Amino acid sequence: MSKEIKVALLGIVALAALYIGFNFLKGSNLLSSDRTYFARYDNVDGLTVGNPVILNGIKVGQVKNMELLPEDRNRIRVSLELQKGITVGDSTVASLSGSLLGSKTITLFLGKNSKVYDGGQELKSYTVASITDAFQAKALPVLGTVDSTLMKVNGFLSKEAKVSLQATLLNAQGSTEALKNLLIMNQRNINQITTNMATLTAELNKTSKKFDRIASNFSQLSDSLKSAPVGPAMRKLNATMTEAQSSMTALNRAMTDQKGSLGKLINNDSLYTNLNATAASSNALLVDLKANPKRYVHFSVFGGAAKTRPRRKPPKRPTAKSKLRKRR
Repeated sequence: MSKEIKVALLGIVALAALYIGFNFLKGSNLLSSDRTYFARYDNVDGLTVGNPVILNGIKVGQVKNMELLPEDRNRIRVSLELQKGITVGDSTVASLSGSLLGSKTITLFLGKNSKVYDGGQELKSYTVASITDAFQAKALPVLGTVDSTLMKVNGFLSKEAKVSLQATLLNAQGSTEALKNLLIMNQRNINQITTNMATLTAELNKTSKKFDRIASNFSQLSDSLKSAPVGPAMRKLNATMTEAQSSMTALNRAMTDQKGSLGKLINNDSLYTNLNATAASSNALLVDLKANPKRYVHFSVFGGAAKTRPRRKPPKRPTAKSKLRKRR
C-alpha cells in the first residue's frame, strides 16, 4: 500500500473522528440506538441543542436539532432524541417550559396511547408561558399608565409650583447638611457613647459568666439533693412529729382533766388562795418583828446570864385556813 493511500485513509479516519467528537460534544451520539421524534413550536427562545428532555423529573433524552420552517409560518421543528426504552404515542405531549434564569427544557407528559410510535413521528407540542412573559404582559400596561400620569402631573405643575418644589428640595438639602455638621460636632460624644456601650457589653458578658456559674452550682446542688437520702429523713421527721403530736394531746388532756393533780393545780384556785394567805401572814410577821424585836431575840451586853422572864404568849394570829373558813 502506497503512502498516499495511507495518508488518505488517515485523513478520512481523522475527519470521521472529528465529526463524531463534535456531535458527542453537542450531546448527540451517532453510535447509540436512541430514537428520534419531532415537535413544532412557535418560539424556542432559550432552547439550545443538547438541552435535556425530562420525564417525571428524570432526563430521558435531549434536543438533537432545531429547524426553521418558513412554509409553516416560520415555526420551529425540534428533533428530540429519546432513549430506546421510552414508549411514546399519539397521546404524548412535549411541553416547552422555561426557568427563572432563562434556560428552557422539554417535558414529556404520557397518556393512554391508542397508537405507539417507534421513531420518526411528530409529537403533540405545548408551550408554557414563562414568568418573564407574564411579567412583561402585566408590567407594560402599568408602565404606560405611570408615564401618562407623570405627563399629567408635569402639566398640572405651574411655574410657581416648580419654584416652590425646588425651594423645598433646597431646604431639605440644607437640613441634610446641618445634620451632617451636627454629627461631626458631636463625634466625640458619639464615640464616648459607643465606648460606654462596649464597656457595658463586656460587663454583661462577665455577669453572664457568673450567672452560668450560679446555674452550674444550683445544678450540682439539685443533683446532691436528688442523691441524698431524703426519704428516710422525711419518714423519721414524720414519726417524730407524730410522737410530738401525741405528747401534746396527752398534755392537753392532763391539763383539762380536773381529776388529776395537774388539772387541779391549774383549774382549782385553792392553791392560789393559800399562797396569798401565807404571804399575808409572812408580811405581818415581818412587820411585828421590826416593831418588837425583843419578843423574838434576847441578849446581854456584859455576858451575864439574863434574867429569865416568863414569856408572854403571843396572841394567836389567824391562820390561812381560819381566814379561808371565815370567808366561806
